[in-house]
Amino acid sequence: MNYAGRYPAARPRRLRQAEWVRRLVREHRLSTDDLIWAMVVHDGTEDEIPIAAMPGVARLSVKAAAKAAKQAASLGIPAIAVFPHINATKKDAAGKEALNPNGLVCTAVRAMKDAAPEIGLVVDVALDPFTDHGHDGLLKDGRILNDETVKVLTEQALIQVKAGADIVAPSDMMDGRVGLIRTTLDQNGCHDALIMSYAAKYASGFYGPYREAIGSAKLGGGSVENPGDKRTYQMDFGNTDEALREVALDIAEGADMLLIKPGLPYLDIVRRVKDAFALPTFAFQVSGEYAMIKAGGANGWIDEERVMIESLTAFRRAGADGVVTYFAPKVAEVLGGA
Repeated sequence: MNYAGRYPAARPRRLRQAEWVRRLVREHRLSTDDLIWAMVVHDGTEDEIPIAAMPGVARLSVKAAAKAAKQAASLGIPAIAVFPHINATKKDAAGKEALNPNGLVCTAVRAMKDAAPEIGLVVDVALDPFTDHGHDGLLKDGRILNDETVKVLTEQALIQVKAGADIVAPSDMMDGRVGLIRTTLDQNGCHDALIMSYAAKYASGFYGPYREAIGSAKLGGGSVENPGDKRTYQMDFGNTDEALREVALDIAEGADMLLIKPGLPYLDIVRRVKDAFALPTFAFQVSGEYAMIKAGGANGWIDEERVMIESLTAFRRAGADGVVTYFAPKVAEVLGGA
């Protein structure tokens, strides 16, 4: 890059000397338009059940989630991503509750759509909230069954769209799931339903607080092939080229939007994906990222509000079109709402 001028004629600090000029020349800005509110719902009667590992976040009842959808509309937040906390009595090895058209997710979607039809609703397509072993797929002899799982996920996605979901977001990382979901949605007349693919989802240590949030079981398995974690289907955190291959496959299968997860530790992936494919690309500021900022703020080690805005702006700077975040309502308030 060719820069004109040399010191002392060129003084870059001139462009930093006052707030008005810093605002005038700022390259990237965060707005409420960039936010997807990550929200956990439960099927009890208690409006809010605080999540200890995520201060300020609570599991919401269906009634409270509908009220929150109205709040999102008033704040100018475009969309909400819904994640379920399923009662343990409804979980089994096959995750059958995921296919209940009158289950928690579908009930919450209908209530939220009734309350705020202008809000986009993103639903998670995966089995881990519904299985008693905690995995995203069907488990047999210590292995995750890919093709059998994809068939269940496809049925789950169709049921969710029929309930009113605008975007289905397969987060399972099974091979081929985007293609079968797209085909099935189209065959059932759901041509307008969007697919936001977790195209590059890494096996990460940053998901810990989320496990508490959705009540996910301790992972079963324990074999050589499946060592009790998700590394046989989620990506190795040392890889970047692999992310591009995964994204290319999902785009070819019909993904409309892409999601990178986790967020801040993977800004290089966001940048590479956006540069390579120029498709709407989002990042997920996951539970561990949220919890660290909250903990740092609570202990006085950082300015929580400042770091919250700075971290989310970093996603935009890296090329993300938006961010899924638990901070969404707080950020919208800080930014001034709609």
